[in-house]
Amino acid sequence: MTQAPFAPGSVSLRLYPHNDLPAPAIVEELRVQAALGAERGFDGVMTSEHHGGFAGYLPNPLQAAGWCLEAMPKGWAAPCPLLLTLRPPALVAEEAAWLAARFPGRVGIGVAAGALQDDFDLMGLAMDDRAARFANGLVELVGVLGGSDPRGLAGDPAIKACAEHPVPVVSAAMSLAAVRRAARHGVGILFDSLSTPERCRELSDAYRAAGGNGPCILIRRAWVGEPPREGVARQLDVYRSYAPDASQTHWRGEQLVASTVAGEVAVSLADAARRAGADAVNVRIHVAGVTPEAAREQIARLGDQVIPALREELS
Repeated sequence: MTQAPFAPGSVSLRLYPHNDLPAPAIVEELRVQAALGAERGFDGVMTSEHHGGFAGYLPNPLQAAGWCLEAMPKGWAAPCPLLLTLRPPALVAEEAAWLAARFPGRVGIGVAAGALQDDFDLMGLAMDDRAARFANGLVELVGVLGGSDPRGLAGDPAIKACAEHPVPVVSAAMSLAAVRRAARHGVGILFDSLSTPERCRELSDAYRAAGGNGPCILIRRAWVGEPPREGVARQLDVYRSYAPDASQTHWRGEQLVASTVAGEVAVSLADAARRAGADAVNVRIHVAGVTPEAAREQIARLGDQVIPALREELS
């Protein structure tokens, strides 16, 4: 039986496009990796968003989640995070609800405010009020997808179904204000991949203290064998270029879990989750330069050799 999206104890796979491929091949490779992950034991897959061909990201993570679900024999998929400030929340809710109508119990959604100036410039939107837009959008999205406040969408059949079968929502959270907002609105939280476990613990403790009872999801890069460290270093430089405040205050090192011994990877991932106060783990393997063949090999190795031990450690 498929676990609910973001369920405590879940181990999910973060998918990224191989942008050196032609567009049709990128789509097909995402589908292949999603299916492979589900077959090898990952509970679900996540896709995330940037625009303008930003290396390794997609402009349409919700649509991509649908592509993946069509290919997966089981498991869930979620755009996570989708940049809520770039879209009308009602439109996001409609599209998510109808995807859930096609794949009942297998759709989740994670949202973020966004931090990359180019994303907003391309959409003709300002960044200066994004925090307020995100807060308001989150309230609307949770009310509609949770079935408690469908607003003007009450006549939509897929939205009506959310009253009995809500679509789970999580919010990216890098600050105390963000986790308290998530707790207030009854959604789970998603940490970024570079914050230390100690910083994540501060956030998860504040979330629980504020009454948050949803999942706390830790993202970590993982690799069985010798990892592509040069690619990881290049990727971290890109992240630091548009999130300088976080890189100076909460990011330390590469937060990469790697070993030639699969059991050590499992133990290290579980240890990071415990130290962070997280109850679910999202695993990332992709950086620029990783070939589709290498990515598939890692998905298989992690699924066969790491996930069973990781679940045992988490339990």
